[in-house]
Amino acid sequence: MGNEWGAVVVAAGRGTRMGTAESKQYLLLRDKPILVHTLETFQSMAEIAEIALVVGKDDIGRCSEWTSRYGLTKVRAIVEGGRERQHSVMRGLAALGTDWAMVHDGVRPFVRASSIRACCAAAERVGAAVLAVPVKDTIKQVGPDGLIASTPDRRSLWAIQTPQAFRRSLLQEALERAAAEGFLGTDDAMAVERTGAPVAVVEGDYTNIKITTPDDLAWAEFLLNRRDGEGNGA
Repeated sequence: MGNEWGAVVVAAGRGTRMGTAESKQYLLLRDKPILVHTLETFQSMAEIAEIALVVGKDDIGRCSEWTSRYGLTKVRAIVEGGRERQHSVMRGLAALGTDWAMVHDGVRPFVRASSIRACCAAAERVGAAVLAVPVKDTIKQVGPDGLIASTPDRRSLWAIQTPQAFRRSLLQEALERAAAEGFLGTDDAMAVERTGAPVAVVEGDYTNIKITTPDDLAWAEFLLNRRDGEGNGA
């Protein structure tokens, strides 16, 4: 990881699975918003030059206040999210000035700095890279009739995480092409894959969870306690 990097942290979603009136990224984890825990990881890394935070229009004010309160000096821009995640990422990328950019979910506060560095180093070699973990369970492909259609070889299946790291121009061009063709992917790498460009997979950690349900919050408290006991994995 020899280049200067920018990070787009996406926190514009308003998921309903948490069952709370407050969006999950703003729920408190040990008296601090989940999003702030996430931002602090990137703030602490010397390789990260700047952060673009993408949030809902109504949340810009409080996020701006938090960046001051928690000393998040690398957050150079707080921008309003778009209709879909893909649009939000494009807005975040436009706010960065670095040649290399990673995209990270605001509700993944436990990514290790060492994993981020490994992902970025792979992207610098290939052009694009994602963090992922091998799938532990047997996966079944099920048809619309509710019957099993096939069982893919588990050894070839990986659960994709973030951050996902790219040469910024590669991701921007891929997202612009996807938008022009009406394609919406479920992650950022899909847009790059469509162009035929290679994307490397870097093994991450199963603790890099995405906090989306009440059960995740309890697990997050445990992980936070454990992390405090062993250091942050930098």
